[in-house]
Amino acid sequence: MSAMSCFSGLSAFPITPTSPGGQVDTQALRRLVGPPAEAGVDSIGLLGSTGTYAYLARSERRRALDAALDAVASRVPLLVGVGALRTDEAVRLAQDAKAAGAAAGLLAAMSYTPLTEDEVFAHVAAVAGESGLPLCLYDNPATTHFRFTPALVGRLARLPGIVAVKSPAPEASAVAAHHAALRAAVPDGFSIGYSGDWNAAEALLAGGAAWYGVAAGLFPEPCLRIAQAARAGDAAGARTENARLEPLWALFRAHSSLRIMYAAAEILGVCRAAPPRPILPVAEPVRGEVATVLRQLGLA
Repeated sequence: MSAMSCFSGLSAFPITPTSPGGQVDTQALRRLVGPPAEAGVDSIGLLGSTGTYAYLARSERRRALDAALDAVASRVPLLVGVGALRTDEAVRLAQDAKAAGAAAGLLAAMSYTPLTEDEVFAHVAAVAGESGLPLCLYDNPATTHFRFTPALVGRLARLPGIVAVKSPAPEASAVAAHHAALRAAVPDGFSIGYSGDWNAAEALLAGGAAWYGVAAGLFPEPCLRIAQAARAGDAAGARTENARLEPLWALFRAHSSLRIMYAAAEILGVCRAAPPRPILPVAEPVRGEVATVLRQLGLA
């Protein structure tokens, strides 16, 4: 499948269930990636932040990728996280992803020491050039503490193999200006997509090409309704569907989408995995809130 098919429409980002020792539960992962593929999402975003890529050894990332590729059986392309603290490790991860058959990679600016724009430029250029894997820039300042400016995205977008950016969607009042600034900085054909589920509808309506959705990892159907309405120019329909999911978005904002998705996966009986330590599962009262919201929304 074409790499660019990863960067339009709805991309579903599942959790990566593991044992307490960090071994991927490949059977549970298969149960997670199968339903979004069957529902008709445009791609699967494996080993994103919700997929806890930063907590997994290289060998476990490869096991997860092999299992997911086998489970989706070429129904949808896989976009796989290849971020790492070291450039040479990110190169190896991207090479692994290409060799396994992933359509594209998702590259964050991971670091312990704060990075400069020139350092991130050199890092991305090396991973793209040495792996040959098409890459999406992963702008996730909440976790990496580095923000890709439009100017840096524009510089990187002109490198061979850098084909898209995944950006955190701002609030509705700011999304049009944010999208316009990015679009002005990048060449035609470069995909601008958004994460941040509760703001994704407005980002799509403002011209975003893709929604990289956490909720779609377990609940692809309502997310598809939002994405399809936005793609059709049905602003009222997209906003109505988005508003219906506000109780879920409120939980995401209060406790993090990662923690809520782990709780939801257990409530639904998909798997019993806990997030990797030191991340703790949500407290029992919050788990009860999650169960109530899922029932109220008809998701459980």
